[in-house]
Amino acid sequence: MTYERTDEPHWYVLHTYSGYENRVKDGIEAAINNRDLNDEILEIRIPTREVVENRDGKTVVSEKKLFPGYVMVRMYLSDDVWYLIRNTRGVTGFVGPEAKPIPLKEEELMNMGLMERPQVIPEFEVGDIITVVNGPLEGFSGPIEEVMPGQGKVRVNVSMFGRQTPTEFEFSQIKKTT
Repeated sequence: MTYERTDEPHWYVLHTYSGYENRVKDGIEAAINNRDLNDEILEIRIPTREVVENRDGKTVVSEKKLFPGYVMVRMYLSDDVWYLIRNTRGVTGFVGPEAKPIPLKEEELMNMGLMERPQVIPEFEVGDIITVVNGPLEGFSGPIEEVMPGQGKVRVNVSMFGRQTPTEFEFSQIKKTT
């Protein structure tokens, strides 16, 4: 199987022996430096998260691997790079059908925290009167109480059954009432 160099770098997932993730990362980094492949393999990550535990009455903060046995690599795929990675000690193969490298999709990258979600700049402000344009409350309207740009949502006071009810809507579900 041959791989022509991809035009853009993509994230790929490597399967490793369990517990070998750091050794695989170190091995690939050493090979990058030895073979001057800094322009081909751009980033190597072992996704982790901080875990707070109580051990013997003491609070301990430690790192826990999110995907044990896997390493993420952002690279330009080519024959040379494939060979280097595939022959790194501890790597059992690429994740994909028949161990063929398949790049991760944008949504997968965002879910894993390898890519930031695009920041949506809201066109809405607190106090704006909006109308719901789709969803179960279509046609309802009310004033915006809170704008949450990081979530792409607003909180609106909608009048239901004679009472003001705070309800969250996505930006795509509402429009400003002029």
